[in-house]
Amino acid sequence: MLRARRRTWGTRAHRRTLVAVLAALAVVVPVGWMWADSLVPARYSVEDMGTPDFGGGPAGMPDHAGTAGMAGMGGTSVDQLREPPGPADVDVTLVARAGRVTLASGRVIDGFTLNGVTPGPEIRAVQGQMVQVRLVNENVTQGVTLHWHGYDVPSGDDGVAGVTQDAVPVGGSFVYRFRAGQAGTFWYHSHQVADPQVQGGLFGALVVTPPGGLGATGDVLALTHVYQGRRTVDGREGDVPAPGAPGTRVRVRVVNTDNGPVQAWVGGAPYRLVAIDGHDVNAPAPTTDSLSITAGARADLEVDLPADGAGVRVELGGASAVTFGRPLPPTPRPAGELDPLRYGTPAALPFDPDAADRRFDYDIGRRIGFLDGTPGLWWTVNGHLWPDVPMYVVREGDVVRMHIDNQSGELHPMHLHGHHAVVLARDGVPATGSPWWVDSLDAQTGHSYDIAFVADNPGLWMDHCHNLAHPAEGLMAHLMYEGVTTPYRVGGDAHNDPE
Repeated sequence: MLRARRRTWGTRAHRRTLVAVLAALAVVVPVGWMWADSLVPARYSVEDMGTPDFGGGPAGMPDHAGTAGMAGMGGTSVDQLREPPGPADVDVTLVARAGRVTLASGRVIDGFTLNGVTPGPEIRAVQGQMVQVRLVNENVTQGVTLHWHGYDVPSGDDGVAGVTQDAVPVGGSFVYRFRAGQAGTFWYHSHQVADPQVQGGLFGALVVTPPGGLGATGDVLALTHVYQGRRTVDGREGDVPAPGAPGTRVRVRVVNTDNGPVQAWVGGAPYRLVAIDGHDVNAPAPTTDSLSITAGARADLEVDLPADGAGVRVELGGASAVTFGRPLPPTPRPAGELDPLRYGTPAALPFDPDAADRRFDYDIGRRIGFLDGTPGLWWTVNGHLWPDVPMYVVREGDVVRMHIDNQSGELHPMHLHGHHAVVLARDGVPATGSPWWVDSLDAQTGHSYDIAFVADNPGLWMDHCHNLAHPAEGLMAHLMYEGVTTPYRVGGDAHNDPE
């Protein structure tokens, strides 16, 4: 009897042990599989990322094996999508350096400079001119590139390490060339180890004026950036006086180079929002509302300065201001906020968004998982963790619609390289103002946006959040034209790291 009881006890203990082992395996095996599945090679092509999404359009060549296999069949390299060598109307050399930096305010930080200053030199061109910029890396050990933010340059000059070029190593150089076809306010910045390099100072303004200039209107640049916790305008802290005679009109070009939005408003006079992201607003009306300028975005504010010389302040976040005329104390932020969806007067679009050839979803979320083997709470695209994200595939000439839905709990400034898109609706409510063209969209949490554009710039383009910490946390996809390939790889001997 005792022997039988011992046998029964042993069987029960064995069963409990077996159940515990199986339960542990039920947890460990899937977790281990997810960990292994999240790992990416030390060197890879972005063409191999994720799953091709054709947006309901033609799926390209038959029997393709992923986007790389499809594009590789007789494809055009991004290296071929460049302006040919030749004379340039604007010819600039920018030398990137790392080390101790003295800002225009006099504060000294550890960071980066271009030609010894940060922000880097303002590049100005007249619409129609050929621009050539030679980037030289003096001592930035991680390498460097220049991306022309908001300017629809040829793909081979987009400046994204591992996608359109290798990062420029110490002692190396790279020449960018593009035709200044569009007038407006833009900027440039590094797209190699982008978050620390941009925060540390590797950026500057690009301004293209129309052939006739702005006439009698004054032209003031306000490049806003937070260096180590302090907001600056063109590297200066606090109030920054600007030229402007009483009774004249001035255009203030606000460029937000940070990871988050900045609130702008004007004290002492109304203003007109005359351009967003380099595109003119149709029939802008005077307003006194504040304006949210998302990360990477630009806003041109036009102000009529009082004839009696009274003070005017263009407030940027409440910590810095561009000032005109007699001293004026800081002005509180207005209660109202300008809504670009309703501002200005409607105008015809150059294409029909209802006749879209491709329709894509870009749903932004967040969940626990592994990103390249690292556990954490990561951003998702269409429910998937990077690198299992969509590769949006188009053909040249396609009309493209995209539905962006942000349910992630945080704002995301979404930036599509190489294209401008028009915002058709927010939360299903159609736009009623001027066509609202963007390259940097303030996608607020809990809201959705419908945008459209024409695929008229062949290449391989990033489509990512411009809070530059977020792409490295998974919030990044690409727009790819059929038949376009890249010889460049993320990682590898060039240590390409576009995030």
